[in-house]
Amino acid sequence: MISIVQLGRIDYATGLRLQKTLIDLRKEGRISDTLLLLEHTPVITLGRNAKEHNIVAPREFLASKGVEVFECDRGGDVTFHGPGQLVGYPIFDLRDQRDAQGQRRTMGAVEFVRNIEEVLIRTCTDFGIASERVLGMTGVWTAVAPSREQGKIAAIGVHISRGITSHGFALNVTTDLDYFKLIVPCGIATKPVTSIQNELDDEAPMQGAVESVVRNFGRVFNSQVLWVETLDELIGHTVGVPLREPAELKAIRGVDDIALA
Repeated sequence: MISIVQLGRIDYATGLRLQKTLIDLRKEGRISDTLLLLEHTPVITLGRNAKEHNIVAPREFLASKGVEVFECDRGGDVTFHGPGQLVGYPIFDLRDQRDAQGQRRTMGAVEFVRNIEEVLIRTCTDFGIASERVLGMTGVWTAVAPSREQGKIAAIGVHISRGITSHGFALNVTTDLDYFKLIVPCGIATKPVTSIQNELDDEAPMQGAVESVVRNFGRVFNSQVLWVETLDELIGHTVGVPLREPAELKAIRGVDDIALA
C-alpha cells in the first residue's frame, strides 16, 4: 500500500523536516510506503555531487529574486524547484516491495530509480508527450523529434538510508523555465530543460499530472494507493522536528547512506 499525501506549496526546509519525520516512522514500521506530492517555493538545491560553479547567478541576485539555496543529501548536482513543478518524495522501504504476483521482495537502488523514470515516462505519455531515458544519465527527456529539441522534463535525485528512500523527482508541469537560466541544470549544459506545458504549447493542469503520477506509481510498483487527506491523519500527531540529524549521531548509528541521481 502506498499512502498518497498532497501538500500544496511549501518551502524547502519544511519539506526536509517532513521527510525526516516520515523516514523515522517508516523505519519503525509505523507507516506504510508514503508518497508526498507538492510544489516548492523557488529554491536551488545542491546534491552530494554538486559543483558550486553550476550556480551561475550571484547569491545576492538569487536573494533579490526570492530564490533560496540549500545543500542536501540527495544524489546529483544542482537543480531548481519552484511553482508549477510537481515534486514527489517517495518514503519507501525497499526491503518491503512487491512483484507482479504480490510476493514480497527487496528492490535494488538502481531498479528503484529506473521505476521512478518509468512512472514519469508513462505520465508524459498520458499527456501525449513521447519521452525516454538517455543512456548514462538519470531522469526523463522528451523523445528526439524533427521539429523539437530534446529537453529534460523531469529530474531525479534520491537518498537511501537503511533501505528507506527519501528525496525523489521533480516533473516540470507549468514551471517558469527562465529559472533554469540561473543554473547549469544537473550539471548538463548540452540539453535544455522543458515542461509539459512547453511541449503542449498549451496550459497543463497540475492536478491532472498529480493524478497521472499516482496512478502510474501504483502500476509500476505493483501496489494499491490510498489518498490521505492530511499529514496529521497519516502520522497521528502534529509535525515538529529538527531540520537535520547531527552528523555525530549518524556516525554513532552507522547509517548506510546511498545517494543516486
